[in-house]
Amino acid sequence: MNKILVIDDEADLRGMLRDYLEMNGYFVLTAKDGQEGLKQAEKQPDLILLDIGMPGMNGLELCRSIRSFVSCPILFLTARVEDADKIAGFQAGGDDYMVKPFSIHELGARVEAHLRREMRSQNKAAVKFADDLVIDYAERTVYGKGVPLPLTKKEFDIVELLSTHSGMVFDKERIYERVWGTEEDGDSAVIAEHIRRIRNKMNGHGCGDRIETVWGVGYKWRKS
Repeated sequence: MNKILVIDDEADLRGMLRDYLEMNGYFVLTAKDGQEGLKQAEKQPDLILLDIGMPGMNGLELCRSIRSFVSCPILFLTARVEDADKIAGFQAGGDDYMVKPFSIHELGARVEAHLRREMRSQNKAAVKFADDLVIDYAERTVYGKGVPLPLTKKEFDIVELLSTHSGMVFDKERIYERVWGTEEDGDSAVIAEHIRRIRNKMNGHGCGDRIETVWGVGYKWRKS
């Protein structure tokens, strides 16, 4: 049974989400604020629903704090949806957004999709691309010269998508759709920021820039 942690300061929303998720077969943990959320996150949930606009420690701060010991998908619940807010959330380690007020059934579909992708990724093996680069799809870790790169979940998802389709060009909209798993149009600013951060981390660990920009089209994984 998958374990889901709901962190939100609104008691009514916590209760609604708990009832809906339990009805759909999930084990649900809840927390009303950041401090309680930190303690519950130590129980290693399979997915976290996290409100951004909490008093005290907000969702972005909490996300940054728990990313050091939690690797599961984190879906933000928020009333804000500007590009700058999305980028801030993804930089903090979040994976997806649900904008309030949202459809409970859409949230359920997003939760199921993220958990399904997690399960698929855990069944993949390690692949050595070169002496300086190894991607362990089961561990969801990229190693540069034997040292693990500090990739966020979404950064790894992009590396996984491109590296398992070496040489194939993906435009930003398709990357957004495949990685975020939504029906929304791709957000160019979000994709470009993630690619920039991946490149910086790869270069910083001595395994070079494996992601090639195809100008006017998108990105592809450079064949060895």
